[in-house]
Amino acid sequence: MASSKVGSIGEYIREQRTRAKISLRQLADVSGISNPYLSQIERGLRKPSAEILQQIAKGLRISAEALYVQAGILEDREADTDVQAAVRADLLLTERQKQVLLDIYASFLKENEATGVLGADLAGAAGRAAPERAAPDGAAPEAADHTQNGKEEVG
Repeated sequence: MASSKVGSIGEYIREQRTRAKISLRQLADVSGISNPYLSQIERGLRKPSAEILQQIAKGLRISAEALYVQAGILEDREADTDVQAAVRADLLLTERQKQVLLDIYASFLKENEATGVLGADLAGAAGRAAPERAAPDGAAPEAADHTQNGKEEVG
């Protein structure tokens, strides 16, 4: 999968630069790469090293990992969730802020995996008690235990 992307690294960089509304010269200045060399990369005439890709990523304020995958340096990992993709695509966040958000999100996913809680389970359980705690049909609401994890349920 990554090998099909190797030839498109220059196109990908150009697309990211265009989206960020940065000129080739501006990107060259902020990334510390010469304008002619950057132009050759974008046109597919040069294959940039990992170090050059890191400088370009910093200049574009995107993930260096995304460029590594695009260039075939790293294997493509499992697809990002919509949340991860949105965080990585957000131009208003710094790379550090993006990484912090992604780390927090990953910790939540690991916690849910460890406890066996799935996203669908969370959505389905919100606002209702577990079936064994629910009031029998026709019983007064007071007869049911309306707590979940020690907190009173609202609803």
